[in-house]
Amino acid sequence: MDCGVQGCILATLILHDEEIPVTAEKINALLKAAKVSAESYWPSLFAKLAQNKNIEDLILNVGGGCAAAAVAAPVAGGAAAAAAAPAAEEKKEEVKEESDDDMGFGLFD
Repeated sequence: MDCGVQGCILATLILHDEEIPVTAEKINALLKAAKVSAESYWPSLFAKLAQNKNIEDLILNVGGGCAAAAVAAPVAGGAAAAAAAPAAEEKKEEVKEESDDDMGFGLFD
């Protein structure tokens, strides 16, 4: 993802968190302060997004398949995937052990 797009995302979140109206000018000011360059159309697109959508809903529903989900998914989905992986491995191991018992002999018989 382009640094300018990421900068616009973060600037939008900062403005929203500080309860400052999200405008293209304010996004540009934050980008300039952070020394991040973005294509000229990105700040206005993010400002329009902030006017038309509830930012909190976008943050809370990151699994909905929107473009912003790509940024937040590692944070939200990483913990769930990490927790699910050991459970899946344990289940596979249990299936192996049960299948050995069903055959009537074991490895050391």
